[in-house]
Amino acid sequence: MTIRCALLILTPFLLLNGSRIMTDTPTAKTPLPRKEAFFGMHFDLHPQKTDTTLGAETSAENIAHLLRRVKPDYVQYDCKGHAGYTGYPTQVGTPSPGIVKDSLQIWREVTREHGVGLYIHYSGVWDSVAVQQNPDWAKQDISGTKSQDKASTFGDYVDRLLIPQLKEVCAKYELDGAWVDGECWAVEWDYSPAAMAAWQKETGETTAPKDRSDARWATWKAFQRKQFERYLAHWVDSLHAFNPKLQLTSNWMYTTFAPKPIEAKLDFLSGDYSPSGSVDTARIEARYITSAGMPWDLMAWGFNWGQDQGHSLKSAVHLQQEAAVVLMQGGGFQIYYQPTRSGYLAPEIIETAGQVADFCRARQAVSHKSRSVPQVALLLSSETFWDRMDSPFGNWGVYDELKGALDMLSAQHYSVDILAEHQLLPRLQEYPLVILPDCYKLSDSFRDALLNYVKSGGSLLLLGEKCARLFEPVLNVTLEGAPQNMPAEIKSGNTLANVNGVWQTVRLKENAQAVGFRYGSRDTRQEGTIAATLTAHGAGKIGAVWGPLALNYHRSHHPTVRAFTGEIVKKLFPLPIAQIEAPASVEIALRRTPKGELSLHLLNLSNVQRADRFLHSEEITPLSNLKVRLQTSKRPKAVRWVPEGGALKWQWSKGWLSVTLPSLKVHGVLVVEE
Repeated sequence: MTIRCALLILTPFLLLNGSRIMTDTPTAKTPLPRKEAFFGMHFDLHPQKTDTTLGAETSAENIAHLLRRVKPDYVQYDCKGHAGYTGYPTQVGTPSPGIVKDSLQIWREVTREHGVGLYIHYSGVWDSVAVQQNPDWAKQDISGTKSQDKASTFGDYVDRLLIPQLKEVCAKYELDGAWVDGECWAVEWDYSPAAMAAWQKETGETTAPKDRSDARWATWKAFQRKQFERYLAHWVDSLHAFNPKLQLTSNWMYTTFAPKPIEAKLDFLSGDYSPSGSVDTARIEARYITSAGMPWDLMAWGFNWGQDQGHSLKSAVHLQQEAAVVLMQGGGFQIYYQPTRSGYLAPEIIETAGQVADFCRARQAVSHKSRSVPQVALLLSSETFWDRMDSPFGNWGVYDELKGALDMLSAQHYSVDILAEHQLLPRLQEYPLVILPDCYKLSDSFRDALLNYVKSGGSLLLLGEKCARLFEPVLNVTLEGAPQNMPAEIKSGNTLANVNGVWQTVRLKENAQAVGFRYGSRDTRQEGTIAATLTAHGAGKIGAVWGPLALNYHRSHHPTVRAFTGEIVKKLFPLPIAQIEAPASVEIALRRTPKGELSLHLLNLSNVQRADRFLHSEEITPLSNLKVRLQTSKRPKAVRWVPEGGALKWQWSKGWLSVTLPSLKVHGVLVVEE
């Protein structure tokens, strides 16, 4: 996790009586603004008290080698990590005693020469040395114990250290901006005197709840979350007032960690995903963040480690697969590496990053800033999230049903977007199918909007008993008793799968039909119990699965669970625009290129890294002769396969384009010129 301050390519700032004067003389090479940037590199060291060689081997030649080979649009380099020590000689905070040479100054000089933006990695709320030196800045737990690592967003830390230090470093090195780490995902419930005073002022309460057994818990959570946004907006606005050209973000804010409308004036959204479960993390994050309406990128870790082992570098093809997940949703991509403690970048890092950069650049024209062609909308319910999540922000353990639903749909080659209520409502009528993955809390207004959507011809799938029971009055079923945890088996074709868990038993009324059954054991000779129903509602249809199939699939990825659910999906959405014949390991995204061309992204997830004991993908088996059908209103002018190019076998008849793709190694884009 990390922070960066961007390169301004301007003459130095003069600070006079607290004011900032700046002459505006650009150099010959001006870096791309972050809203246009596509590929970047991230380096952080999280300087420590124990460091002795920071910057000793940072050299212009080594940096120039990286910039010539990789050609990034920007670099995010080390400034201050979670320990709170800086890697540059700060006059505001606490520099690491191990600074030998000013690395940031060398990076600034070389990136300026190459026209590359320079940002910093800077840890915000998490600053161990600051709160240890200034205990009154620390957040407190309910017992009154002061944190040794996390600052209170209610206190003086932001004004006495964070803002002054960011101003100092951005001005001193003429940075382009900052990637601020250790923020929303690191903030914790705060019972400090300042927090309690604010709580009493807002609510009149003199005590605060400690957990959800207290009826005030939801109010307390909302109060704390709102305070973080005030803190965030305060430092962002202060830095923008200081220098309007600075480009700033707070790591993971306004992503699935905080699924809400954007309020703080960030310049771009960004996050670094799990080093081990990278593809699975990126595929949910990219699908959500692409609908935020902001410039965005995601960061892969270029290394990984096993149990009791140090870091090992990922292969180029491993990172290319991780990058493709982001590219196919229209985002930018960056890779995180660590130089040596002395600042040296190994040539193996540079070459691997170069190969990944080449891969991304070959697809940039048809991927970056592409937009979705709506097919399946998968709801990330913020209403459910805010209630379910018992940390201020984060996504740990609250999205298992969502992940299972996405995996099922993706393996069946549906193009899926993930949207929260505030994103989906304005676009609801654009989607042929909307799926709710067992969210248990929805606002009345959103529920009504979904029902009106169905009445006008839309299709809705309620994937789980929790969300199905929210719509019980229109499903033409009678609920028999309460949901119960029970053994269950489902069947698809000649295969069975166990789906034990909480099921709701239902009885059909008129105009409802059963479209799936469950069994109490693997003896399917006996009559099954209704597992799924289908009901007409106005001009549309509502499907309901009355048990935990999405959660079960997340935990098992059993193909029978996928096939069973797929049979129901087909009844609701029988004719998607894009159809392919391919293994379940192929994932698609239907998009429009920046030029407006219809495009179909295909990603080969063969040998994707998922298991902890198999941390590195060394090769991906190419797939050949994939058959694709795309619905187009008229005969295309041309059809091309990016980036390979070459002649494609295709034909068009009665509104359908048929194409045979010769080979798919990692990722390719079928582009249709209409």
